[in-house]
Amino acid sequence: MSTPRRDQKEDGPGVFAPQRGVLSSTLPRSVVVLLGGVGVVVVSAGLKAAAGIVAPAMLALVLTLAVLPVRGWARRHGWPSWLATMFALVTSYAIVLVLLVGTAVCLGKLAEVLPQYAGHATDITQQTDKALANLGLGSDATTDRLKQVDPSKLVDVLEGVLAGVLGSIGGVFFLVTLMFFFVAAVPGFGPRIAALHRVKPELASSLGRFLSGTQRYLVMTALFGAIVAVLDTAALWLLAVPLPLVWGFFSFITNFIPNIGFVIGVIPPALLALLDGGWERMLLVILLYSVLNVTIQTFIQPRFVGAAVGLSAEVTFLSLVVWTFLLGPLGALLAVPMTLLVRAVLIDPDGRLAWVSPLIATNVDPPEDAGDVVGPAPDPAPDPAPAPAPARHAAAPAPNTP
Repeated sequence: MSTPRRDQKEDGPGVFAPQRGVLSSTLPRSVVVLLGGVGVVVVSAGLKAAAGIVAPAMLALVLTLAVLPVRGWARRHGWPSWLATMFALVTSYAIVLVLLVGTAVCLGKLAEVLPQYAGHATDITQQTDKALANLGLGSDATTDRLKQVDPSKLVDVLEGVLAGVLGSIGGVFFLVTLMFFFVAAVPGFGPRIAALHRVKPELASSLGRFLSGTQRYLVMTALFGAIVAVLDTAALWLLAVPLPLVWGFFSFITNFIPNIGFVIGVIPPALLALLDGGWERMLLVILLYSVLNVTIQTFIQPRFVGAAVGLSAEVTFLSLVVWTFLLGPLGALLAVPMTLLVRAVLIDPDGRLAWVSPLIATNVDPPEDAGDVVGPAPDPAPDPAPAPAPARHAAAPAPNTP
């Protein structure tokens, strides 16, 4: 009869199966970490190579999750299943249309307005050259550089970007097709998740948290984006900056880009303020945008969004950098949902990776017995000496009886 090897356990009469965890227990930790790093690099390279497929697919998944409450509302009000699904599909298409057309309109308006300020741009460059000369910073090279400033060149750049946005019809068609199949498959999600819960309850629970976290993130981001858009529009209107409604809507769109959306949203109104009213108005626009947007997007919004999705501000910013590098511009929009998906699939279901959650979470509750200072536990107090046993008195001898 065969005997099991050290890396096997008996699974039945004469049948042996490999023991779980033998590889990780026999390899040194440094080798395990090195192999994990190699795996991350390989997967990252694959994602970057397939960004044209992965990014639209993930965007379609996020938009499908966003319209799930719409379908649920329709079903609760007695709509047939097919009609509720169609309503959710139309809603998702409307979201894509608003984002795509809104971005194109904002860029098109900027390209349309800039040529009207060609003369103002010349005056501003001359004033800048004189100011630098008065400060002793002027030079022939600086003068030549300022003379090359021309709004028409920026218009050419904007027209190229706009042509790229409008020319991505193939990508939009792929996205629309994916959304159709994802939304149409929504009625079958319930039985599939139930079957997964019977086999892998931890994974099913983590995917449920990914669903709710993504929906809360989208709702909170849209809510704060609307607040920022209203405040920015009012500020631009008070400063008499051209097209305040357009730039207010543009700030709403850029609010979905974590951390740096404010920087992208302030460029067009600041540029128009410079051309229309000079340096003073541009500085006022930047100041008001900084007060409003930095206060809301940097200090207030991350606390609510982080509490909703369970990601700290530094992890959110790091995810923005990583996913933008891997997936391109869409990675900036999908940074938080992609990070939540990775966490739901790889970290939360695995109890061995429970130590990662406190490192990326927003708030971590300290242990009840933890003090203010982290340090080694104090030595336990010595046990008290045992009490002396009571002395036993000898029994008195019985008296002699006659």
